Amino acid sequence: MSVEQVSEDLNGLRWFKSSYSGSGGGNCVEVAAGLDAVYVRDSKIVDGGPVLRVGRGEWAAFVALAVE
Repeated sequence: MSVEQVSEDLNGLRWFKSSYSGSGGGNCVEVAAGLDAVYVRDSKIVDGGPVLRVGRGEWAAFVALAVE
């Protein structure tokens, strides 16, 4: 599996939070799809917080297992 912390510019990405996340905060993550990867971040630390870069194939495998 290839997962790494990102140091590239991510300003052009459109971030999505799960519809299961409430409006009261809590423990949430956001994801954004890039051309070659999917990016994951903590929704409470959107500016300057860590971002993980996950390959598209690895992300697809994760989602397939998560919905089982």
